[in-house]
Amino acid sequence: MAAERTPPALLEQLKPGGRLVLPVGSEEVQLLTVIDKDAAGQLETRKLIPVRFSRLETV
Repeated sequence: MAAERTPPALLEQLKPGGRLVLPVGSEEVQLLTVIDKDAAGQLETRKLIPVRFSRLETV
């Protein structure tokens, strides 16, 4: 499942020079999103491609 928006707790944990890759969006429309944090702590967000993540079903 994708997050509706990037969880603030994950952004807080991201160290300078770090990268977060996650699907963001609703159940119907999701985008693979890359968030980089530079040495000054500034975030850069790039939306790459449409994806569809679903809940893993176990038997």
